Amino acid sequence: MKDFIGRFGGWRLAGLAALAITITFFGLSLSPSQALAQEEAAAVAATPEQEAAYTFNTIVMFVCAVLVLFMQAGFAMLEVGMNAAKNTINILFKNVMDLSVGVLLFFFIGFGLMYPGSDYEGKWFGFGGAGIGGVEMGPVVDATSDYSPSADFLFQVAFAATAATIVSGAVAGRMQFKSYLIYSAILTGFIYPISGMWKWGGGWLDAMGFQDFAGSVVVHAVGGFAGLAGAIVLGPRIGRFVQGKSVAMPGHNITFAALGVLILWVGWYGFNPGSQLTYWGADNANITTYIAVTTTLSAAAGALAAMLVGWVLFSKPDVTMALNGALAGLVGITANCDQVALWAAIVIGLVSGLLVVVGIVLLDKISIDDPVGAWPVHGLCGIWGGLATGIFGTAEGVSFVTQLIGTAVICAWAFFTMLILFAILKAMGILRVSAEEETRGLDISEHGMHAYPLSQLTEDHVSPAGA
Repeated sequence: MKDFIGRFGGWRLAGLAALAITITFFGLSLSPSQALAQEEAAAVAATPEQEAAYTFNTIVMFVCAVLVLFMQAGFAMLEVGMNAAKNTINILFKNVMDLSVGVLLFFFIGFGLMYPGSDYEGKWFGFGGAGIGGVEMGPVVDATSDYSPSADFLFQVAFAATAATIVSGAVAGRMQFKSYLIYSAILTGFIYPISGMWKWGGGWLDAMGFQDFAGSVVVHAVGGFAGLAGAIVLGPRIGRFVQGKSVAMPGHNITFAALGVLILWVGWYGFNPGSQLTYWGADNANITTYIAVTTTLSAAAGALAAMLVGWVLFSKPDVTMALNGALAGLVGITANCDQVALWAAIVIGLVSGLLVVVGIVLLDKISIDDPVGAWPVHGLCGIWGGLATGIFGTAEGVSFVTQLIGTAVICAWAFFTMLILFAILKAMGILRVSAEEETRGLDISEHGMHAYPLSQLTEDHVSPAGA
């Protein structure tokens, strides 16, 4: 124990203790008045129809939240498969901590920032308090509303975790674990909720008429541009670019990568159809399943387009391009899946598939190392999703100019705030591991363990049995 304290540093333990105490008192300081408000809330009698709708909407939203949370497994498998075996534990650990840190920070701070209440409609910033209407037993049940606030929180925190974990792939193989935790906390606790409030919390972009149904821009572009900022400040992995030329560093397990993408595809049926939020009744059931169809068409078109473009450019069909193409199609349709024609969903997917290949090639040309293509998939295609809403969207009041403004502002917010944060971490000397640690692999240098038996490890990858 003494050795542990010596290595970890007394000041760090003190810092963690102070953080825990601060969070505890922060929650307790907010809870009494909020609990009192709940106790004083007048009970409203609900009709049997309202109770049935409330129950159905709440259960379906909960299932959708679980699907979105399960996307964390998809991201983990995709990122592990597309990177070297020596960094497997580090990547898995980051994905677990994205969710764990994100849930707590979003509960205490992020949820209140993102949904501050009607007093902040049309504004840039607001805070509605910690927790779900407080930090006690939860809000009084009001079956006259559409769904449970608890289900709403679970659904929204899953989105926050998604935005954070996108960055994990972009910075894989070279970022210190403690700095990643700092980044993840700030993104989920502050950066994502603030820009999310601008649209989904009734803020100024929502008042302007900006539309983003399930988060092409609000979620995916935020993660993609945060990842781009990290990749730029970190610099490329050792050996990724030699004398200005790109050197391929293929992933060690394409099976994991493919399964990860398929899990993400399934999870997207919680992401997009779930964003309908109310599912009771024929009209809601119809639009929810329609959203699932547009989502499917765009993903399929994206995979096909990326495969064909990659085939033309590289002379052979590349499964990793097709996998990223499917994700690109999913990202591109997320903003507009509720309001575009079926043929338009296919066009959006085809363009997304083209863009993701162009984005990967572009990053190679300018020597930016993004191991899993996080920016091409989520950043570039997130932009396309926002703009495509202005081109193909059929909702009343949709405007390409408004979509352009909203997309540009949110992307710039995520990129520059994260660029500043990563630059500060770099100046502190805690952003990137040493060259020796990077060469050994982050599993052993950061965590002191291997994901695979040593007999199966080569310098960078896992050797097939018998190789």
